Amino acid sequence: MNGQAREPGPGTVVVVAGASSGIGRAVAAAFAARGARLVLTARSTDVLGQVAARCAGAHPRAEAVAVTADVTDFAATEHVARTAVDRFGRIDVWVNAAGVGVLGRLDRLPPADVRRMWETNVLGAFHGARVALPVMRRQGGGILIDVSSVLGGAVVAPYMGAYAASKAALVTLDEALRQELRLSGDTGVAVCTVLPTGVDTPFFRHAANHTGRRLRSLPAVATPQRVARAVVRTAARPRRRVHVGPGSRLLPWAHALAPETVRSLLRRRTERVYLDAPGTLPLTRGVLYEPSAETASVTGGRHAGARTAVRRIAGCTAALASAAAVRSVARHLPSRELPSPHHRRS
Repeated sequence: MNGQAREPGPGTVVVVAGASSGIGRAVAAAFAARGARLVLTARSTDVLGQVAARCAGAHPRAEAVAVTADVTDFAATEHVARTAVDRFGRIDVWVNAAGVGVLGRLDRLPPADVRRMWETNVLGAFHGARVALPVMRRQGGGILIDVSSVLGGAVVAPYMGAYAASKAALVTLDEALRQELRLSGDTGVAVCTVLPTGVDTPFFRHAANHTGRRLRSLPAVATPQRVARAVVRTAARPRRRVHVGPGSRLLPWAHALAPETVRSLLRRRTERVYLDAPGTLPLTRGVLYEPSAETASVTGGRHAGARTAVRRIAGCTAALASAAAVRSVARHLPSRELPSPHHRRS
């Protein structure tokens, strides 16, 4: 992209890691709808092939190549980058959206599960940067986009500590990358961190759950498509950090202003609202060690689209009610005689 912001469209070469499910799958579809040339990677071979076929048919100019790979394997990630360059000649955008979760008390989590999660969420993103940035530097431009989270990037909740720490690590890695690219004069290469709030993906269904507690409900969530649109906008106009979703800016601001109040609120709501009673769910390993396969999907069934519509209707209703109240008050205020424009004080 030679450092110039432009709307991603036909001819733009985009690599998406984690493209078989959730945010990564939505990102792939969003770029495909604009005619991008895609290299999609994930562990689930069959599902990935289906996603690639849909992406290739989404636009007359769209192309999509599926490359099965585990991002924890550096050699496999190198193969993904070589495929992009061999097939399309360049890499304009690389999106690190692969991620897994581990839920549970930090002092009771199996170290092997935490290590596996960190290898995917952090080392996987590092591998993506390690293979993408040299290509972008040689071609004089490109955009690396890491999907982090407000959880970890700004605030933390109990039972999510290991996951939040991995997402906080992405924020730190990206900041260091920006510093180093400036020092080397590679100003045409942008590194962007996307920070969503809760997103309606299969994350909790796929996460390793060591709490023994079933998920009862979630806070306000965004759709994966909303995050995908933000990623596409970021590719057009790169920014250091991009917040997405309900409260994504308000929550970090509130935490900075009243940290203990926000921490207390997160503790209480997680313990009493979001999780069911202990013993309601057996311990699970999710997709830590196995591909998501047939459980892969864009959404997690939390009806984020409907929730968003309700929030918007409620907001519009409140705005209309406020406007009506202002008009009512204005009608009952005493009117004032305005001087004629031709009147002059002597």
